[in-house]
Amino acid sequence: MTTRYFLIYKPFGMMSQFSREGDKPTLANLPFQFPKDIYPVGRLDADSEGLLLLTNDSFLNNRLLNPKFKHQRTYFVQVEGQISTEAVQKLQTGVTISIDGKPHTTLPAKVQVLVNEPLLPERNPPIRFRQNIPTSWISLTLHEGKNRQVRRMTAVVGFPTLRLVRWAIEDVKLGAMQPAEVVEVEKEGLFKKLKL
Repeated sequence: MTTRYFLIYKPFGMMSQFSREGDKPTLANLPFQFPKDIYPVGRLDADSEGLLLLTNDSFLNNRLLNPKFKHQRTYFVQVEGQISTEAVQKLQTGVTISIDGKPHTTLPAKVQVLVNEPLLPERNPPIRFRQNIPTSWISLTLHEGKNRQVRRMTAVVGFPTLRLVRWAIEDVKLGAMQPAEVVEVEKEGLFKKLKL
């Protein structure tokens, strides 16, 4: 079997799967004909956007999804309000969120307040803009991937997520990719950036 690797910029509102569920667009709606045995490694919620890796390589799938092989995922997160130093410190040390009705304390995370808004394509549709409520951007790097973790984390420290973009998996970055763009990459370069 020939292993193949694709990076995509998953647009806002799209499901991270090929099979149809309800009326939301899926990966099958991307302007690209993927081989039949290609699947996404992990997922991004429909209301999140950014970097998604697709492959037929079961080794890579296991390395990126098995919690014992902790790997870094970096998100650019726009939150409601001017995020406080205290909230940033809580996110860095770990907060308790609810996963499937059970308390889960997140692992320490790298958090950086971004002085300038990251250079990202406009979101379609744009986030709801409110004149009297400021927003701020943070970069958040996690080593775990619980369901809706980033949103739960920012909510628990009092700064709800407005826009969530996965920017990087280890050293594989979105860069200048645009929503719905698909790029096929070579195994050697990809594995090097993923530190495998």
